[in-house]
Amino acid sequence: PGHKILFKHTFTYMSSAILRSSFAASVRTTFSKSQRTTINTKRSVMTKAVTITEGVEFDTVAREWRMKWSPDDDKASLAAAQKVLEKQLATVKAVKGVKSVQRVVCGGCMDFKVIVALDGDSFGEWEAAGFAPEADFLKEVESIKGIQQVETQTFTLMPM
Repeated sequence: PGHKILFKHTFTYMSSAILRSSFAASVRTTFSKSQRTTINTKRSVMTKAVTITEGVEFDTVAREWRMKWSPDDDKASLAAAQKVLEKQLATVKAVKGVKSVQRVVCGGCMDFKVIVALDGDSFGEWEAAGFAPEADFLKEVESIKGIQQVETQTFTLMPM
């Protein structure tokens, strides 16, 4: 019944700004020129994964914007959050090094998440730029009636 693609995600939770900053600094300084290859686009692709510890490697760093939405008013807060994402999507996709932008919605736990995945080389630059347009996106969704628990998280990804 179709093809299955299985991914295991290595999540490294950064619980404080200091850890996030330290993590991003290590990502920026870990990659040598020999670990990357430039393709015929403006993006850089890592060719060698970074090892966190034995058996735990990653080749992508992601930033997640997440929140809870309310089912009230025919899921109006979910619809509004989607409109904010659509408004910012072109700007997010234009960030140097973006590999993918995913939206996750769970109807059971009322999650709305946006996951922006970048190559490790570009992540530090995006962090230095304040993860733009993150602040604008978060400010706008926080003003939506029914949106709660707006949070961000940085983690690593590795297809398995």
